[in-house]
Amino acid sequence: MKTIEMINARARKPEWSMAEPVNFCLEEGEHIAIIGRNGAGKSMFVDMITGRHPAFPDMVKYAFDEPYNNLKHISFRDTYGGDNDRTYFLQQRWNQMEIDEETPTVGSKLEEAFQLANSTVVGDLKSPTSERRAFQKHLYELFHLEDLLDKYIILLSSGELRKFKLAASLFTHPKVLIMENPFIGLDAQTRDQLKTLLSMLAREQGLQIILVLAKTDEIPAFITHIVEVKDMKVLPKVSVECRTESEEFVTAVPSGKGLAAANSPLSTLNSPLPKSEVIRFNNVSIRYGSRTILKDLDWTVRKGEHWSLSGENGSGKSTLLSLVCADNPQSYACDISLFGHKRGSGESIWDIKRHIGYVSPEMHRSYKQNIPAIQIVASGLKDSVGLYVRSHEAEKEQCRRWMNIFGIGHLADRRFLEMSSGEQRLVLVARAFVKNPDLLILDEPLHGLDDYNRRKVKDIVDEYCQNPDVTLIYVTHYQEELPRCIDHSLFLERH
Repeated sequence: MKTIEMINARARKPEWSMAEPVNFCLEEGEHIAIIGRNGAGKSMFVDMITGRHPAFPDMVKYAFDEPYNNLKHISFRDTYGGDNDRTYFLQQRWNQMEIDEETPTVGSKLEEAFQLANSTVVGDLKSPTSERRAFQKHLYELFHLEDLLDKYIILLSSGELRKFKLAASLFTHPKVLIMENPFIGLDAQTRDQLKTLLSMLAREQGLQIILVLAKTDEIPAFITHIVEVKDMKVLPKVSVECRTESEEFVTAVPSGKGLAAANSPLSTLNSPLPKSEVIRFNNVSIRYGSRTILKDLDWTVRKGEHWSLSGENGSGKSTLLSLVCADNPQSYACDISLFGHKRGSGESIWDIKRHIGYVSPEMHRSYKQNIPAIQIVASGLKDSVGLYVRSHEAEKEQCRRWMNIFGIGHLADRRFLEMSSGEQRLVLVARAFVKNPDLLILDEPLHGLDDYNRRKVKDIVDEYCQNPDVTLIYVTHYQEELPRCIDHSLFLERH
């Protein structure tokens, strides 16, 4: 029996079209991983499956009524989601003035999602409310959500937000669940827990699962078939066993040589810092209400050091970086020195930011302007989210050089919101490098990148950090994503 079937399917609007008509079926009992390079068309394909990009009549068929209730799609795309997301700004997460009595908590939003799921379930309801409540409790325990129920949504870390969205979607008990890059941003323990949960749902509750994955080494054991999307074409479905024997799915990775053109700015800093001490935290603590994020932290980073920053979801990694980047108002109340100057001693936020190249999930979320990619990169020269000052030709040329280094020169005129999540992330990584910063802060820089681009970005980071004046702070939940240059590490405990 075919759960979903697409027969020579074509999207109604030309801008939504794949390179050729789509033929695809999801048979009962199958679980599929959709793989492919960044920009290959994976999300466009999923949008046709879900009806977000409607096909012509009778080209997409479902084995169930009411696809809205029975087919759930979680597309993280590095946003928190929600009705107010369009008003999000970069510092909002750390700005207490944005929190008022109407600001929703995790508990209130999850209970709202649970109630909505129960009220919309129709037909053959297998589980009574008591069993659904037990399932709700199980999800809370699995993802450690009990500790987050009183936390405001805007204070959630990227990984915590993913847990929240997963739980809210699973409350509905859909027949088919589609998730794009569900494991990125999650610590190792939570990734394993999620894989176990999905396997249990597939086995015990008959849920069929489609995962869209940029990382081909993250295909869980319960996946039965692979579909590759290549050059905006959906290739035939193959079994996992056939996939492991096929060379068609092997993705070449760069050798690590020749990444930079002869005229690249990879090794030239704008103005190397004279001070040997870049960051100093003395007994720094950060609290939001009764919740402690950082406690009595002492930390010193010297020029030329390359740090990995790690810890469980919610342990305070992004909060720590917000203090360094002068995005967190609490930095003025802490004993923090940056670039040899005590915080609050008269330097402006722009004096700090001009030395820093930065990318993070929060930054990705804050970019909602649908402007050409080269303008996004150029905004790194102005330390702004969006470009409000016209760039001169020399600045544009510098942006083009960095975009070429990251292999996205062809995207210079493409509008940001019309690119895939992986392409957007590469644009933002290029933005972090464009002014040749003294301090490079990369918070989950490889989110959503395919195998080829993950290797390329790592190699570029290593080459850039060969300059003895460059300081690096690098955040990731994957040990294999750390560049070779890392020589120091800081692990944060969750309080």
